[in-house]
Amino acid sequence: MFDMFFPDEYVASTYVIPFEKLYEKGFRGVIFDIDNTLVPHGAPADARALKLFERLRSIGFESCLISNNQEPRVKMFNEKIQTNYVFNAHKPSRKNYRKAMEMMGTDLSNTLFIGDQLFTDVYGAKRTGMYNILVKPIHPKEEIQIILKRYLEKIVLHFYKKSKKRTDPS
Repeated sequence: MFDMFFPDEYVASTYVIPFEKLYEKGFRGVIFDIDNTLVPHGAPADARALKLFERLRSIGFESCLISNNQEPRVKMFNEKIQTNYVFNAHKPSRKNYRKAMEMMGTDLSNTLFIGDQLFTDVYGAKRTGMYNILVKPIHPKEEIQIILKRYLEKIVLHFYKKSKKRTDPS
């Protein structure tokens, strides 16, 4: 029933993802949500985010930020990062996931998406047919509409974890 919202992977943080292994598997492009995926909501790029994007470039990845925020927010975050970006993306609409791949010169077979919300980030990536990784939100301070969605996400994640236990051979 909730399968359409289940992520391909669910990890503690963007910063623990083994990007080198993903590159070895053939991925060449990474699309990121910004708020609570890379930094706390509304924050500028910090040292950890800068280091991550330097690492991605050194591995050989193309990258793109895709955000439902307006351009001033996305542009401010991207000032130090200097990557591709799409603002006012209307996630979970597929249109701007495709636009991000076009900007990076990648396609569905070699692009992955990383975000912190099930009903916008993961659902949009799944609708597009893209491999996706859900990360736990960096910081608890969020806008009211996101707080309300988090309650529903807890229900979906409960069923996601239950389904994982049934399919894990261990």
